[in-house]
Amino acid sequence: MTTPSQTVGPYLSIGLTWDDGPFVAPSGTPGGFWIRGRLTDGNGDVVPDGLIETWQADPDGRFDHPDDPRGAAKPSVEGFRGFGRSATDQNGEWGVYTLMPGRVPDQAPHIDVSVFARGMLHRVVTRIYFSDEIDSVLATVPPERRGTLIATPTDDGYRFDIRLQGDGETAFFAL
Repeated sequence: MTTPSQTVGPYLSIGLTWDDGPFVAPSGTPGGFWIRGRLTDGNGDVVPDGLIETWQADPDGRFDHPDDPRGAAKPSVEGFRGFGRSATDQNGEWGVYTLMPGRVPDQAPHIDVSVFARGMLHRVVTRIYFSDEIDSVLATVPPERRGTLIATPTDDGYRFDIRLQGDGETAFFAL
């Protein structure tokens, strides 16, 4: 018997967050920076109980994962784990501390992002790019929506707001 799908409930963060979850790289790592943003719904209201997960290559463009077609490689920076997780706060704000990802073959430097929130049956997936360099994935996004995938520089890193629906909706990818 198949169990029916359920939306993510209001207790999403129980057991899913941990103290060092936002740290893809250890605090103070040379070259480290924050990516911060706000998660909003279709009305532009903040989502105070969402969860943002990030996955990225190390600064050399490698993954310590067997699915890396070049073979798994230990991170080039000690303590770098490639994965981050940040709950949104009462203002819908989230943040991860990381390093600039290296170039993966045929792709511009980017960070993969999964978004979980109440009312959603499944996560949505997007990417953070750091420039408007068009790679094979960004080329699939209509030109007028590409800007929703490019982070904006700030004093301590980058800003990347995520809008789930409506005007200015972030471009999401079907997996």
